[in-house]
Amino acid sequence: MNKLLQIEVLVEVVRSGSFVGAAEVLGMSKAAVSRHVSELEARLGMRLLQRTTRRLALTEAGQIFHARSKDILDSVSESEDEISTQTGTASGQLRISAPVTFGVRHLAPLWGEFRRRHPKVTLDITLADRVVDLIEEGYDLAIRIGRLSSSTLVSRRLAITRMVLCAAPDYLAAHGTPRHPHELAGHEILAYSYWSDKDEWRFDGPEGAVSVRTQPCLSSNSGDTCRAAALACQGVILQPSFLVDTDLAAGTLVELMPEYRAVELGIYAVYPTRKHVPAKVRALLDFLGERFGDAGRFR
Repeated sequence: MNKLLQIEVLVEVVRSGSFVGAAEVLGMSKAAVSRHVSELEARLGMRLLQRTTRRLALTEAGQIFHARSKDILDSVSESEDEISTQTGTASGQLRISAPVTFGVRHLAPLWGEFRRRHPKVTLDITLADRVVDLIEEGYDLAIRIGRLSSSTLVSRRLAITRMVLCAAPDYLAAHGTPRHPHELAGHEILAYSYWSDKDEWRFDGPEGAVSVRTQPCLSSNSGDTCRAAALACQGVILQPSFLVDTDLAAGTLVELMPEYRAVELGIYAVYPTRKHVPAKVRALLDFLGERFGDAGRFR
């Protein structure tokens, strides 16, 4: 009977919100996950999880046991990290969060090389455009794009991307090419709903700062959706250069009003603390810094 494994399974079930999710993360069958939890409950003589067909919930005893169990696993992880830091060997599981499009386009091709360099590291990569809580959700490192707010987290800027105003040539042929940001009011706007300035698009032009309130005909939390709609001649987008650079080079999208520059954004690796940085995290930071050239620029 592996008590630590039972604890690990319970904590993962709670984090994932389901036995199926925990099974995928742990590489077990759903039946094995259920068995470990049942055996743990039998050993303790109490129910830890309330199971319904729709959701799982911790019992009162389960809440207490889960909190202590998470502390135990965190302590084990910290001990492993401290040892690996001292030995200088990158090893163990590395949990990473990254934005969806950037993760697919610019990170996914790199993981094979990173693993070849550090074969003792296993990767658990989650792609989501929301801002995760590294500490609460147990991530070692996250990639964030934007203007970082003040935080207790440590950050390292890897690259810079600029926001590019663009549209498809056929759309422009049908609707005309805007020459000034204020003319965007007469165009179909395809907006990214997570954009920090919402529907207010800001530019720095020959006459100084210019701001325009857009009226989107399509809003999406996916930059890829906005890009696809623009390629289908549905309107104008303001998207990061790392997303549209190949389209601009191919001519399937055309940059508009290049003399009016939108904001530049940093691409950062963020992690919880400078103290006792695990070797696996340091290895990834150095690898990403090397590949992106530490504050290199996308177009």
